[in-house]
Amino acid sequence: MTRSADAAPGRSTPWDGGWHRAATRLESPNHGVRPAPASSSIDLIVVHSISLPPGTYGGNAVQQLFTNSLDWDAHPYYQSIRGLAVSSHFFIDRTGALWQFVDCDLRAWHAGQSAYRGRSQCNDDSIGIELEGLEGLTFEPAQYQTLTTLCQDIEQRYPIEHIAGHEHIAPGRKQDPGSGFDWAQVQKALNWPVQRFPAATWPDIQAAR
Repeated sequence: MTRSADAAPGRSTPWDGGWHRAATRLESPNHGVRPAPASSSIDLIVVHSISLPPGTYGGNAVQQLFTNSLDWDAHPYYQSIRGLAVSSHFFIDRTGALWQFVDCDLRAWHAGQSAYRGRSQCNDDSIGIELEGLEGLTFEPAQYQTLTTLCQDIEQRYPIEHIAGHEHIAPGRKQDPGSGFDWAQVQKALNWPVQRFPAATWPDIQAAR
């Protein structure tokens, strides 16, 4: 369920259905229908980090991974993920450029086994955003700018009440986006209540005020 329908005639909207107009659209086959009742409660944004090979930025390997077109023999690391079928709704590269792979009304394959705010299987009712980066390292100002605008736009269309990292919804299994991600900066830019953020980030958010 969306928070509001597309804008009325004469009003601009960043959305074309579940597709963001500012994003480069590159459709992934890795998606599915959101199961009921999750489809009516898309209230979580999940922030991830990814780079392929790890720590290498630029190029189009991430886009290829999400569209099942990655050459598994192009780098030794790729053998460890060979055949992986995953996707995210969005990807923000180091320059702040925005890509979209899955309609936000649909279920992308970004969270895996996960649980948050008393619910399991976070893919069912979340929107996934990948930042080009390596867990534990920092991100670029342009990425934060794009992320802020995107989260604001998502909140216009969906009943967002929570934002968390992959590390918070799959603790012990995932560590991204990691310690280099500035949750306090995101909270300040969005001006969302601290309660929307993972409890583990509250001390840093409070200290930054």
